[in-house]
Amino acid sequence: MDSVAQTESGLPIRPVYDGWALTDFDADAKLGAPGAFPFTRGVYPSMYTGRPWTMRQYAGFGTAKESNERYHELVGAGTGGLSVAFDLPTQMGYDSDEAVAQGEVGKVGVAIDSIEDMRTLFQGLPLDKVSTSMTINAPASTLLLLYQLVAAEQGVAGNQLTGTIQNDVLKEYIARGTYIFPPKQSLRLISDIFAYCHKELPRWNTISVSGYHMAEAGASPAQEIAFTLANAKEYVRTAIAAGLDVDDFAPRLSFFLVARTTLLEEIAKFRAARRIWARIMRDEFGAKNPKSQMLRLHTQTAGVQLTAQQPEVNLVRVALQGLGAVLGGTQSLHTNSYDEAIALPTRKAARLALRTQQVLAHETDVTRTVDPFAGSYVMESMTDDVEAAALELIQAVEDRGGAVAAIEQGFQKSEIEKSAYRITLEIGDQERTVVGVNKYVLDEEEPYEPLRVDPQIEIDQCEHLAALRRERDNGAVGHALDALRSAAQGTDNVLPPMREALRLRATVGEVSHALRDVWGAHVPHETF
Repeated sequence: MDSVAQTESGLPIRPVYDGWALTDFDADAKLGAPGAFPFTRGVYPSMYTGRPWTMRQYAGFGTAKESNERYHELVGAGTGGLSVAFDLPTQMGYDSDEAVAQGEVGKVGVAIDSIEDMRTLFQGLPLDKVSTSMTINAPASTLLLLYQLVAAEQGVAGNQLTGTIQNDVLKEYIARGTYIFPPKQSLRLISDIFAYCHKELPRWNTISVSGYHMAEAGASPAQEIAFTLANAKEYVRTAIAAGLDVDDFAPRLSFFLVARTTLLEEIAKFRAARRIWARIMRDEFGAKNPKSQMLRLHTQTAGVQLTAQQPEVNLVRVALQGLGAVLGGTQSLHTNSYDEAIALPTRKAARLALRTQQVLAHETDVTRTVDPFAGSYVMESMTDDVEAAALELIQAVEDRGGAVAAIEQGFQKSEIEKSAYRITLEIGDQERTVVGVNKYVLDEEEPYEPLRVDPQIEIDQCEHLAALRRERDNGAVGHALDALRSAAQGTDNVLPPMREALRLRATVGEVSHALRDVWGAHVPHETF
């Protein structure tokens, strides 16, 4: 070989791959059949030849009423699943009228303060037919219970509800920061959610272990799946320690990864992740149910690769990223809108993002065969390389005592920062081309009118909260919150008393504060 380039993970990618690349390749052990262990070729035998992936669009901004209107548009345009974005105060467990929420209400997602907002958010939507994904972590239990309560008001039973809560707090300590409670208490809450959903919401995905946000922070593909699977192992250990049987909760675990423009490594990454997880679950945790061994996957195209310069070029990027996710075997997909690097997506941009998926599903032939790259010299070699690199990083986490201990030592964060720094240098030195940013630039950008959030939203939310507190039975709410605190002090599952408090119109902030009273709040410098 005259020269060897590198992948995003710093692994070799050669100009030509021949038979030498697969000299020791054992197809039975490394591939198996589609829908069978180790699930390299996909988690279902027929994959998209039976039906395409679930097409989701991530939406939510301003008020519940505005977001509801957008959801109706998306359902009318043919989306099969909703993906809800919440504003920052909701993500952090604060009400819209708290001082810390000032200026952030409705900015990056929808503001949900109580059951009344959730009722408005899903008004007129068929919750027994639409799968709903909620990107919420620290207060995931609260938002899930509000969803269940609203569905019950519509006559939809818990066993009819399908969807996902992200509920992955460990990656918040690594990459995002929307945590509330200390790690130990956060893990206890997650295990309570697992147990509650096994009984009450059996079709709900109780967690979406997320590498996406780590990737957005700069993690390489190998780091993304390594740290995601290391976190997942911590969740499984926590649930088992709480007395749950692995095959009772593991079938409802799901995962959330990014799709970048580097098609080949991304496809290899998805395949490697499935293979690693299948072996972890079977060999380390003794999972016997094949569904416990499946890495079921939601994918979102890479927001960090979108550019504010020449934003229409993002349409091309998103199409390529979506194609990589499909060829990699994702179960559901969100394609970003081309204008998201500038502001919240416009209606037209959101519709175009959905149309991108529909073109992939209906105008190409990628849905007609399962894992079309299987047996390829380059793909199998790259899958092996990504797998080996990820396993090495997983072991590094284990050597530090597991995901929580490694987080406390700053290991994952430090590794991701090194990767992000390398990428930044490569862009600055023009070793890495970003079209419209450091090459093929325009002298003058075309004007673009972004979607803006009306500051009146915050005023309205505060007024609604004041009215809610005047009209509800505050004594009953207080007793319900005391019952929640009592459960949190002991070992009882906290979700049943939390559900009762929310039914009585306790707010998201009041529920979070009740748990803060008992568990405290996570302060980074005290733990790390």
